[in-house]
Amino acid sequence: MALNKLEKRNRIKRRVRGKISGSAELPRLSVYKSNKEIYAQLIDDQSGKTLVSASSREKGVDAKGTKTEVSATVGKAIAQKAKAAGIEKVVFDRNGFVYHGRIKALADGAREGGLQF
Repeated sequence: MALNKLEKRNRIKRRVRGKISGSAELPRLSVYKSNKEIYAQLIDDQSGKTLVSASSREKGVDAKGTKTEVSATVGKAIAQKAKAAGIEKVVFDRNGFVYHGRIKALADGAREGGLQF
């Protein structure tokens, strides 16, 4: 039986999440993209809490330009917030999305902001 796009992404997501997990010292950088927006959050899976979050909907993020440029801006914003919270290293969770385009732009923006993963 052929899987649709969402079922494929969820299967990949479950497989990846079985292998990676975040902690207070090394949180998980989870990324979600919709057709209009992009969201990123740092999660401590041991306590089940979100430590830091950023999205393209926030007022501090410049939403001008292409979606890829906005994604890079969100990556820089999450890196700045993480630095303020004392977090320098993270584990990247692409959430089943292909590491290309907006997801790659967010990751590159986070690296430019000083996050290591």
